Amino acid sequence: MTQVANIVLYQPLLQSIAYKMLGCMQDAEDMVQDAFLKYLAVDHDKIQNTKAYLIRSVTNNCLNHLNSLKEKKKEYLESVKLPEMFEKVDFSHLDFKTELDAALKIMHKKLGPLERGLFLLREGFDFEYDELQKIFNKKKDHCRQLVCRAKDKLSKDIDKFSYSFDSKAYFAAFKKACTEGNFDDLINHLNDEQEEIK
Repeated sequence: MTQVANIVLYQPLLQSIAYKMLGCMQDAEDMVQDAFLKYLAVDHDKIQNTKAYLIRSVTNNCLNHLNSLKEKKKEYLESVKLPEMFEKVDFSHLDFKTELDAALKIMHKKLGPLERGLFLLREGFDFEYDELQKIFNKKKDHCRQLVCRAKDKLSKDIDKFSYSFDSKAYFAAFKKACTEGNFDDLINHLNDEQEEIK
């Protein structure tokens, strides 16, 4: 079978694998295209199983891409020095913990776990929808719709709620994300909440 025929034959399968790994069609297409370019450049006498070679190539491309994104995010978060930023603003007239505690209680009362998680990471920390899609395993459009719905819910009837929600764990995770740039506890906390209602 010719190289072109192999590309035509295996492209849909490889595209599907890459999309499942990355959750982004544009990135998936790039990874498949890179795999085909490498395939066209190698000595085909050394390839015993073309399908296995291409699948391995695409999988490796996707893993490398995900690792690269993770490193870029880590470098970005390390470059943002939140404590220094806060030092430039005078918060002495505010009880920040009390204000945050009240905001988290409103979110807990008015939003479901998925809406709350998406809203907090998107609006509080400016996560991209591509990142939210991977964190919560939901389609990007669905994430965007839930964030809009959360904004709408939070804009209504704020004073009608009493609060029984203990926001201590939220505040600790939120503080760690702000001061250290470490979102692991916050994301784990948000995901655990979703699991509790399943």
